[in-house]
Amino acid sequence: MKNGMLGLGLALAMSGCMSAGQHKAAVRDDTADKLTVGTVQREIRVGMSGAQVIQVLGSPNIVTTDENRREVWVYDKISTETAYSTSSGGVAALILAGAAPVGGGAGGGMEGSAGATSRSQRTLTVVIKFDDQKAVRDFSYRYSSF
Repeated sequence: MKNGMLGLGLALAMSGCMSAGQHKAAVRDDTADKLTVGTVQREIRVGMSGAQVIQVLGSPNIVTTDENRREVWVYDKISTETAYSTSSGGVAALILAGAAPVGGGAGGGMEGSAGATSRSQRTLTVVIKFDDQKAVRDFSYRYSSF
């Protein structure tokens, strides 16, 4: 009986503990409409109109022209993700001695805590060049993660 109660107490105490990775996954925002390298590779094609590009990638950060006065769109996305995780738990036990008077016995406890911080940054720059007919003539991208 005592072993069963101790096991139940340990299980309850440990159930509140999560790893840093589990905390990070719980707060991560993975919405489907993010600008990604995969989206650029799958969706952007030479010959697309500006309206089609906007439908896929949204509005550009910068619109400029090249040396021939043709439009160039730049998408520049920077993402910083910080996750902090902390967990603490404790187990307290009261061991009653068989021959001890009422209120006697030995008590013990164990408590611990842990924490972690994780930070990562990602950048994605997409450059889309248009021709004289306002259609995509070329595009490039650069992705980094650190």
